[in-house]
Amino acid sequence: MKSITINGSQRESVGKKSTKALRNAGQVPCVLYGGDQNVHFSAPELAFSKLVYTPNAHTVVIALDNGDTYDAVLQDIQFHPVTDRILHIDFYRLFEDKEIAMDIPVHVIGTSRGVLNGGVLRKNRRKLRVKALPKNLPDFLEADITPLKIGNKLYVTALEGEGYKLLHSDNTVVVQIKTARTAIIDDEDEEEDELEEGAETTATEGGETPAAEASETQE
Repeated sequence: MKSITINGSQRESVGKKSTKALRNAGQVPCVLYGGDQNVHFSAPELAFSKLVYTPNAHTVVIALDNGDTYDAVLQDIQFHPVTDRILHIDFYRLFEDKEIAMDIPVHVIGTSRGVLNGGVLRKNRRKLRVKALPKNLPDFLEADITPLKIGNKLYVTALEGEGYKLLHSDNTVVVQIKTARTAIIDDEDEEEDELEEGAETTATEGGETPAAEASETQE
C-alpha cells in the first residue's frame, strides 16, 4: 500500500488555549495512539490534503521535528460543522507483526452483460473493512462484474484473497444489477426457455404417456 509522509512538530502543551492557537496558525492538532504512550503533534492543514480528500487508502509516515518517525493509519477525523476545516485527527500506530483493520476502496472492473441489456449497476459497498498485517494491506479490491446478468448480485466472498481477511458476513452484497424498464432479456436466457419448452412438447407428443401405454398393455 502506498504511504504518505506527514511532517509535524511534537506538541508540548495539549490544553484548549494551545490547541486554539495552533488552529489559528493553520495547524491541525493530532494524536497518535497504539504505542506505549500517546504522541501529541501538529502539522499544517495542507499536509493532509492527499490523505483526507481522496477515495484511495494510504498508510502514513509521521515524521516529527525531533527526529522520531512512526508508521500509522488514519483512525478518525473531525471537521468544523460550518467551514469543513479539519479540527483534529487521530492516528493509530502500525507494527509489522500486528494486524490492523482498515477500510479499503472497491474498484469495479469489467462490463456487465446485464448493464449492456439495460440493467442498472448499483454499488452497495464502495469500501470494505479489511484486516491484515501492514505489508499485506491491498491498495484496493477489484469487483469484476463481467459475468453478472440482470438480477445478479456479487457477494463479498468473490473479493477474498490471500494475506487479508474481509470483516463482513458472506451474504454481504458488493454490487448488483437491478432491473430497469428498458432492460431486455439475455439471448441465452431466451434460448434456455425455448429448449425447456421444446423438451416438454416432445414429452407430450404422440398422444398417451408411457405410463398410460403400460397400463393398456397389462389389460
